[in-house]
Amino acid sequence: MSSLADAQVVRRPHVRATRSIGWGGILAGLLWLGAATLTALWPNADDWAYTDGLAAAEAMLGAGLLLSGGLGERLPRLSARTRGLAPWLGLLAAVFGAWELATAKLELLPRPFFAPPQAFIEVYLDDWPRLGDSVLHSLWLLTTGYLIGALGGFITGVAIGWSRVVGYWVHPVLRLVGPLPATAWLPLAFFVFPSSWSASTFLIALATGFPVTVLTWSGIAGVNSAYYDIARTLGANERFLVLKVAIPAALPHVFVGLFMGLGASFSVLVVAEMLGVKSGLGWYLQWAQGWAAYANMYAALLLMALMCSGLITLLFRVRDRALAWQKGLLRW
Repeated sequence: MSSLADAQVVRRPHVRATRSIGWGGILAGLLWLGAATLTALWPNADDWAYTDGLAAAEAMLGAGLLLSGGLGERLPRLSARTRGLAPWLGLLAAVFGAWELATAKLELLPRPFFAPPQAFIEVYLDDWPRLGDSVLHSLWLLTTGYLIGALGGFITGVAIGWSRVVGYWVHPVLRLVGPLPATAWLPLAFFVFPSSWSASTFLIALATGFPVTVLTWSGIAGVNSAYYDIARTLGANERFLVLKVAIPAALPHVFVGLFMGLGASFSVLVVAEMLGVKSGLGWYLQWAQGWAAYANMYAALLLMALMCSGLITLLFRVRDRALAWQKGLLRW
């Protein structure tokens, strides 16, 4: 019996060392090295710039994944993160390889509608001044309209949920105007407002404000009445009830409205920039489509997706910090 226990003690370090090797990261690294080999050694059907740079980047990524997978015992945190991302990284390597093969190598997909991966590098390096300026303008326009709409929607939702008088007058207007898509107000907005930028800001604020208003109103109206009774027993006035009881209890609903408003504001941003402003990602998309520069268009779409994802991540961080006192209760 003791010999069996000794054998298990001897074998455990070997089992741990085996498990510490990130085989998923190693497999993903091999796939990226395969994609780099395909990109570098298979001749292009046409002269595509930055092919060598793309192959070098793929090779560096593959080597990094191999290193992180092989050094799992010495770098446990890096290995654990690589192990979690390994399936997606491996799939991405396969997609890049197939994409490169179908476009730059064999030209199975018609040009100019489909561009190879190295065309994206060319756009980001050669057309970065125009593209970067468009990103900054879009971010500024989106931030301004979103903050105005979120603040207005929050104040309106609190007022409707707390006051019956305000709800009596505002609720019918909200039901009439709110469900209409913000883009339906484009002709009127560009006629009423003095500039295309202010009209676009209004449309983004309108798209953001409706979901924030409805969810804030729902959160305020759904607060447990026992909270108010306890606060009144302790001598709380109406201002305290609104600021310290109703609003904190309704914050989970408010953040749902903020997330919904962020998605709606992005769709309005693209349409508004296509019709009115002289710079921005929506304008850049229209410009690229007019010149049949589809690689530029796809590069702008990728930047737009990354910008939206980054803002959503930032909003999640704000939510986690604002609702730290509800940690463990949130399920989204």
